Amino acid sequence: MTEGVTSQEITISRVFDAPRELVWRAWTEPEQLARWWGPAGWTNRLETITMDVQPGGTFRVTSVSDADGTEMTSQGMYREVIAPERLVLDEPAEGAWHEGAVSVATFNDLGDGRTELVLHSTIQTTHEMRAGAEAGVAGSLDRLAEHLAAR
Repeated sequence: MTEGVTSQEITISRVFDAPRELVWRAWTEPEQLARWWGPAGWTNRLETITMDVQPGGTFRVTSVSDADGTEMTSQGMYREVIAPERLVLDEPAEGAWHEGAVSVATFNDLGDGRTELVLHSTIQTTHEMRAGAEAGVAGSLDRLAEHLAAR
């Protein structure tokens, strides 16, 4: 996929009506991640999730399409972990859609039980695939908002 591949940037900011520690745990506890990771219509089985949340630790989750059973695996290594403020994840090449990515999640305590999440990803991919990735991330954050609201 090297033709047309460039460094693509995605930055999404969301404010959640939940304390920073709760949002942090949703990103760092497998039981919670299983409930919201990925776009709507995808399920994450707890037994497919590996999270060693420390610098050099591994991250892996396999999502399954509810419609047709297609599997999509996301994996990487935690580069930086500063609880409950910041996660940096290195992701190796993912087959047909990207040739490497670095994602930075910053958790800002806004007070009054609200948290701003700023997610910035630099992905080595095509412009077309970047648009799909951005839509997928936005869908995941919608699910995260629903998960946090139910708690």
